[in-house]
Parts: sequence; structure tokens; C-alpha cells
Amino acid sequence: MTGMAMVTLTKSMCWRTVVKSEDINGIGVVIYQKPTSNSCYLERKTNEPLLCSKKDGSRFPWYAPLDSCILPTAVSSSDETSNSPLVWPERLIRYASVPDDSATIEKFDADTKYWKQVISEVYYNDFPVNWSSVRNVMDMNAGYGGFAAALVDKPLWVMNVVPIDQPDTLPVIFSRGLIGVYHDWCESFNTYPRTYDVLHMSDLLGSLTKRCDILEVAAEVDRILRPGGWLVLKDTMDMIKKMRPVLRSLHYETVIVKRQFLVGKKTFWRPRR
Repeated sequence: MTGMAMVTLTKSMCWRTVVKSEDINGIGVVIYQKPTSNSCYLERKTNEPLLCSKKDGSRFPWYAPLDSCILPTAVSSSDETSNSPLVWPERLIRYASVPDDSATIEKFDADTKYWKQVISEVYYNDFPVNWSSVRNVMDMNAGYGGFAAALVDKPLWVMNVVPIDQPDTLPVIFSRGLIGVYHDWCESFNTYPRTYDVLHMSDLLGSLTKRCDILEVAAEVDRILRPGGWLVLKDTMDMIKKMRPVLRSLHYETVIVKRQFLVGKKTFWRPRR
């Protein structure tokens, strides 16, 4: 693409040139900034590239073809500028995303309150997890990110994963200042870093085992989990009873807590070849 064509394209996409420089070797660097509102898109003389419709905004990138349309900026129904990120740490505990209806906000607040309470009362006191040695955690069904938000005072970081067959809450996670990705847990996870100290699976196994085998899920958990790390499964007793013997077959040390949680510690055992 020529320089002039690039200028035309970025202008039509409403990108603003922030920095433009060229070194003594003639190598140029340009930094663009994406717009924070939709006003520029609506004021364009030519609607090209087209704005994506809601149905175009697929969150299944594994098998979806690339689109040539532009996704509009998500804005609040009350005020377009209100979608700007709140300051930290207020953004962690206050809902500031879309949709911003009362029902969604109530779910967000309830989720935040629930995880703050259950982690303080159960996870820290009743689990055989050495939290002082935990450096990184993966929440395999992150929801609104309440689990990660409740761990904010710990010296660790959480990778939030939104399964593709669950409600799309990743924008909420981002607006809280947290990190996250979409994933299909019937497929392998492209891990970075390679392993985690704690894997947290909350109310996911039931829907997951309708599409793939529990042995495949357990094998992927075992691959991601660091030796000496913990799997925390929050689910029904039926799901716990199905997962526990699988973990034991992998020589995990397991304990059931309050008939709601299965905590499994991965050992250094490996089958002989």
C-alpha cells in the first residue's frame, strides 16, 4: 500500500495521526489513535468502510472470516462520553459498560459482592491453597470478572476467560481494567505464560460436557496447571463427583469443601513411558 493510499484509508477510518517521524535511514514510523466515539463515523461524506451491524460483531474468531467493516464504538445509552474509563480503582467495582440497563447493573453488583464474600470467607480460610505462593490465576469462566476483582489485594494477576458459549461479558471485564480473552474450552488454550498456579472453574463443567468429554477437559486443565498448583472447581455435586475420580487418576490430591467446591492439587507424578 502506498503512503497516499494509507493516508486515505486511515482518514476514512477516522484514525488520528499522533506521531509521524522518519529516521536518517528513511524508515518512517506513524502512530495512529482510534476514535473514542462514533461522531466521526457519522459525519463522513462517504460511508466507506461500512460500519458493521450488530450481527457482524462475531466473537468466534476461530472460524469466522475477516470483515471489512468497522465496529462502532460501544457507548452508553445515556451519554456517549460516559463510556470513558473510570479512574482506578473505582472502575474495578463500578459498572461502566454497555448495556447499562438496571438489570445488568444489578447482576454486576451481585456478582462483585458474591465473590468478595465467598473468597474472603471460604477460599482464604477453607481451601488447602497456599495463596502466598500463587503468582498467576486463570478464571476459566470469568463472568463479569468479580472473582479477579476480589483478588485485587493479592500480589498476583488473573487471566479472565469468557467461554464462547457463555454470555459476552468481556467488554465489562475490560472496562474494569482487567485482562481477558474469549475461548472454546473444547479446544486447547494457547497459553502465555505456559502454566498457571491456580485454575478456577466456576459453574462451567455442566454446559461444557454437553459438547466435549470430561476427560478432554481434565487433560487440558492438567496441561495448563503447574506441578504443585491447584484446580478449584465450583459446581454441583454431580459435576464434582464426575471430575474427582478423573483428577485422582492423574494422582491429584483432592478435597471437597462445603459440597460446592472441589480443590485438587497437582502433584509431580507422571506416568512412566
